[in-house]
Amino acid sequence: MQITVETKNAIDVRAAMLVIPVLKLEGAKWRPSTRVAAIDRALDGQIAAVIASGDFRGKAGESLLLYPTTEFPAERVQLLGLGEEGKLSAESLRELAGRALDAAKGRRAANVAICAPRLHGLKLQEVTQALAEGLVLADYQFDTYRERDKEAPPPLKRATLLIDRPAELKAAREAARTGVILAESQNLCRQLSNEPANILPPVELANAAKRMAREVGLSARVMDVAELKKQKMGGILAVGGGSANTPRLIVLDHNPQTGRGKKGAKRPAGSARRLPTVCLVGKGITFDSGGVSIKPSAAMDEMKHDMSGAAAVIGAMRACALLKLPIRVVGVIAAAENMPSSTAYRPGDIVTTMSKKTVEILNTDAEGRVVLADGLHYANTKFQPEAIIDLATLTGACVVALGKWATGLFGNHEGLIEAVRAAGETTAERAWPMPLWEEHRKAVRSDVADIKNTTGRDGSSSTAAAFLANFVGSTPWVHLDIAGTAWGNNQSSYLKKGATGVGVRLLAALLQDWKQKKVV
Repeated sequence: MQITVETKNAIDVRAAMLVIPVLKLEGAKWRPSTRVAAIDRALDGQIAAVIASGDFRGKAGESLLLYPTTEFPAERVQLLGLGEEGKLSAESLRELAGRALDAAKGRRAANVAICAPRLHGLKLQEVTQALAEGLVLADYQFDTYRERDKEAPPPLKRATLLIDRPAELKAAREAARTGVILAESQNLCRQLSNEPANILPPVELANAAKRMAREVGLSARVMDVAELKKQKMGGILAVGGGSANTPRLIVLDHNPQTGRGKKGAKRPAGSARRLPTVCLVGKGITFDSGGVSIKPSAAMDEMKHDMSGAAAVIGAMRACALLKLPIRVVGVIAAAENMPSSTAYRPGDIVTTMSKKTVEILNTDAEGRVVLADGLHYANTKFQPEAIIDLATLTGACVVALGKWATGLFGNHEGLIEAVRAAGETTAERAWPMPLWEEHRKAVRSDVADIKNTTGRDGSSSTAAAFLANFVGSTPWVHLDIAGTAWGNNQSSYLKKGATGVGVRLLAALLQDWKQKKVV
């Protein structure tokens, strides 16, 4: 779908559907904007008539379709309720864009024009970015393996965002472009997470990451089993040891200092001050059977999503490259398949990680933290980052605690925790701070090894985070437990069934203007 931003008058735009967002009426009298009043006059007062009848009041989620009875360039006019202006946010506009796309597809419209509303508290750039995000996210569906339904509506080819401030056209277009990049990056994350495990084992996840890296100009490195053994990454090797699909460590690097200067000459090493470096670490369990501690069969098919943290890192790295963020961002993905077999790791085993810390395995279904142990240590020691953020579908306990409505947020640095929380609020990917106390750290100590990979049910999201804390040292670090937010059913008008791609826009919002934010 092509998204453009124009300053054309809405009554001159030819479109299969013209979408007009309408604020909730305050009192009995309707006070349309100058632009909407002009559209209403061109429609011979149809909008005013339906509002006067009480059939449409601009409530959030409300919609009404009009067919012009006079000469009008748009074939249809779709009114969409925005709700109360004082309660509106960028998320309200993403939701509206999703509803607009559904309305257009429902009428088999090939193109749609949306009047970008003027709203108190939101800049025009925020409006166009949010609308672009909502349109692209709503347009995604996982239908790779389905035969094309001949009765299905055709894809929307073009969406035009109409603004009435010509002086801000360039900024509005750039904001919409940013929205498209973020949403397409999130859709890549969703696609990877939705792929079945037989199509996307660790080696294919690595191949997908490399393809993306080539497309956007990232450097990529993939470590196979021989290299993992050389690096003594006993955690990843243990978890992946039970599967015929061998594990991988994937490293993606966005480093503006390794690019080329204005005259095309490659910048020599050390020619500029070292850029701030942030590492993103993702859990990439491409399928989690639970291993020897096998899971119940109910909903086990959803365990293809257990690499959603890895998918979010891949999507975020794509966004970093295309947005040309002026900091170094390194993505590290620990990828393995957790299966039961004669070569699988067992309860009672003691595993030596890359950091030389030993881990007593009490439950092979607590595997995500075991692979992350190597991924976190590698990121911390190899790149000496200012900060580390990891994402993982780590614990069912986090789903019980926060449901699908928030990601669990743990960490060792209050400034970074608050920055992540704020980014989550901005992007509607809410992350809720959770406790990580000394008691949790003590609970993961083992009687026979340095630490143990599970402490039982009590506080298990916090003790899982405490386990991970052993592998980041004093580096500012945040752990995002996305077990409840990584997939679901009908999360919003723009996120339907399947993977949500949570984390991609949150990370991009966090990393934009990193140096100015002075997070750590």
